[in-house]
Amino acid sequence: MSETQIATGGATLFAVEIGAGAGVAVVLHGGPGASHDYLRPQMDALARARRLFYYDQRGGGRSPLPPGVAPAGWREHVADLEAVRAFLGRETVDLVGYSWGALLALLYAIEHPERVGRLALVAPAPARARDRDRMRENLRASSERPEVAALRASLDPSDRHARFALAVAGWFHDPRRALDLSRFVVKQSAEEAAWRSLGEYDLLPSLSSLRVRALVARGADDPIPLDGTRALAAALAAPLHVFPACGHVPYIEAADRLFPLLNQFLDGA
Repeated sequence: MSETQIATGGATLFAVEIGAGAGVAVVLHGGPGASHDYLRPQMDALARARRLFYYDQRGGGRSPLPPGVAPAGWREHVADLEAVRAFLGRETVDLVGYSWGALLALLYAIEHPERVGRLALVAPAPARARDRDRMRENLRASSERPEVAALRASLDPSDRHARFALAVAGWFHDPRRALDLSRFVVKQSAEEAAWRSLGEYDLLPSLSSLRVRALVARGADDPIPLDGTRALAAALAAPLHVFPACGHVPYIEAADRLFPLLNQFLDGA
């Protein structure tokens, strides 16, 4: 594993590279305002056949903004990803985007279609703003399930990891699997700035004109509306893989199905 820093547009991005081989995939974490840490160690399974390049998006994790620099909108995040591609010295780059990271990958593909090799979208955030309200309603209902209440009753409330697991349990089909997720913190100002910059967005019309090799994978019980993900896959003319008994974190709840699929796709099959 090697660590590096990339200077870009008033910010410095912290990055980690693992694995070996000629191929490289950039892994984009969710949030916005989170960090790459919570994708690991599970996502490292993709490094068995290629190099993986993680970075903390500006304003989150170990990529804090200098004093006086405003939190980033989507255009700054896209420019940062282009700087990462240039740093890697690649004409095109394969992208593995998770949640918000998948939406960032789509925004990058719209702005730089010639720079994208393969596009793997895992539990993608809604590609249109109107689906976010339904996502929040679904998440609220999921967080109020008896299974979450049972988990809460079984955990020590003084334990930090237990409190974190309860905070994210609604995203899981089996709330107990939230205990397997690495802890992370979302920088609220970075999160709000990114979503605010998108406004009442709808990426589907722009995506329908893209010619990019893409794959979409998600859990059947993800709070993100399934019909919106189907529309996204259709716009990209991409296969959609829906894992039963799985929520928003298939790299934990459906790892045995997700990683063979992603490896095969990124290998070019």
